[in-house]
Amino acid sequence: MSYDLLCLIWFGLLGVLLAGYAILDGFDLGVGMLHPLAKTDKERRIFMNSIGPLWDGNEVWLITFGGALFAAFPNAYASVFSGFYIAFMLLLTALILRAVSMEFRSKRPGKWWRRFWDSCFLLGSTIAPLLYGVAIGNMLRGIPLKENQDYAGTFFDLLNPYSLGVGIMALALFVMHGNIYLYLKTEGELQKKLHDWIWRHFFLFLAIYLVMTVWTMIEVPHALDNFKHFPIAWVIVVLNVLAIANIPRAIYHNRPLYSFISSSCTIAALVFLVGMALYPNLVTSSIEPATRSITIYQDASSMKTLQIMLVIAVLGMPCVISYTIAIYWVFRGKVKLDSHSY
Repeated sequence: MSYDLLCLIWFGLLGVLLAGYAILDGFDLGVGMLHPLAKTDKERRIFMNSIGPLWDGNEVWLITFGGALFAAFPNAYASVFSGFYIAFMLLLTALILRAVSMEFRSKRPGKWWRRFWDSCFLLGSTIAPLLYGVAIGNMLRGIPLKENQDYAGTFFDLLNPYSLGVGIMALALFVMHGNIYLYLKTEGELQKKLHDWIWRHFFLFLAIYLVMTVWTMIEVPHALDNFKHFPIAWVIVVLNVLAIANIPRAIYHNRPLYSFISSSCTIAALVFLVGMALYPNLVTSSIEPATRSITIYQDASSMKTLQIMLVIAVLGMPCVISYTIAIYWVFRGKVKLDSHSY
């Protein structure tokens, strides 16, 4: 196996890990953003308990992604984490806040206590996807890198209009995804209410998606270069469009599982489209991109390291996938509240 092929495989594996995380933790974050819309405490508990057994396992995919990036592409890891240091601290704070709020909310029955932790749950669930979107927007747009490939900007440089637009699209996408997941996990009057919510959240996402697609073609013209060189990549575009189009169809026919699969495929397709737009770069420099960008071929680890890590991935990924499938199978039913619920 050649070195270039190993680099390409690891680039693809990073995409798979990121897509897996976005699909699985995406609905967790979406449920958190929808949580304040629940009218009663019982509905809020149902929302929270729908993700209670799953959210921590879903974050394994994010941890695995970070470890894989460090092992396979250390220069990209160093540039991204040093440049986005404040953003990553905010992200960690948001994820911790979400976890703590879920654990503490039901410890006391007082209204002020639960409202406080509900606010923390909302805040953590909103900041995280916004930051994910901002990070992806900056990766597409390019960030200023020095000659030694260190980040040359500030935290506020990351908060440019285009990247914030991608962040808002991520919020809309995860809200829709979380809404569909709740529709899948609930029953009765609450499910009917969630069914009505999906329509507004779907059309909100669709409107933002269309705006950001046009904006991306204007702001990031090189994003289409790989589609000219690799026409097969248009298959991803077609699948993305079909997945989005199937969401309202499945909702109209009251098929929550099909709509959730379509929503998941939409997220996966968007992640792979970002990968196609970036390739062969992992981090695109806005200053002298031809010489300062971090590519998967020039800045990967040694061939020996990539080979060893690939063996570990081949052995480890089935364990992660099996664990994920087992957990979702065990908790596949509708949400039921009991004395041990959040």
